[in-house]
Amino acid sequence: MNNFVWGNDRFQNYETIGGGAGAGEGFDGASAVHTHMTNTRLTDPEVLETRFPVRVERFGIRSGSGGQGRWSGGEGIIREVRFLEDTTITTLSSHRITQPRGMNGGFDGAVGENAVIRADGTREALKGNDQAALKPGDVFEMRTPGGGGWGTIKTDC
Repeated sequence: MNNFVWGNDRFQNYETIGGGAGAGEGFDGASAVHTHMTNTRLTDPEVLETRFPVRVERFGIRSGSGGQGRWSGGEGIIREVRFLEDTTITTLSSHRITQPRGMNGGFDGAVGENAVIRADGTREALKGNDQAALKPGDVFEMRTPGGGGWGTIKTDC
């Protein structure tokens, strides 16, 4: 679960951001998907930027976050949003301490990371469940967890 809520007295928004799904016997995990949320979608960046004083700086696959295995875990997401007004952000997100487990010899997926990158370049790590006040020019970055891999990697001898 990767919940990202932001706003001030004038505007508010709530996002749920996907991650990597775990692999299973016979299949790789899907990348950049919701695995435990239903009936939700992200708003297109163009719509966000039209309705709110924000700029989506980055939105893509978090390469290398899925656990390796005979079948690999799915990759998480990197999302960076720059705020153009004073804004309070709140996160409610899991797998920031404990890695998504690999199964049957597969490797664990990467933990998620949340951070604020201040306009002056200073980086402040946030906890999974946290809150921060952002000023114009500050960026919030979320790196969602990858899924765990499944099965021992086979090598030819």
